Amino acid sequence: MGHFLSCGFCGADPLVGWRYSHRMAFTRITTDPAQMAGVPCIRGLRFPVATVVAMVADGMTSEEILSEHPDLEAEDITEALKYAALAVQERQLPLKSA
Repeated sequence: MGHFLSCGFCGADPLVGWRYSHRMAFTRITTDPAQMAGVPCIRGLRFPVATVVAMVADGMTSEEILSEHPDLEAEDITEALKYAALAVQERQLPLKSA
């Protein structure tokens, strides 16, 4: 089952200008309260979305990630990044002033 995200305030698509429909289906991201305390994971695996995002942030290429984690697929990495991009739009993060 896929999950949908839209703007938490008005329900509109938060990716204005991107090539996505009004509501984006995440078919590779799953949540289950009985698994990993409901943390968003890749395809029901015990592989959190946050772990994939952290590996990309640490400079790993998709090829390196897939080589180290053969259960993952390239589409998993892409969808994890899209999911994370939408998730941070739903929160205000404290940023240090310059």
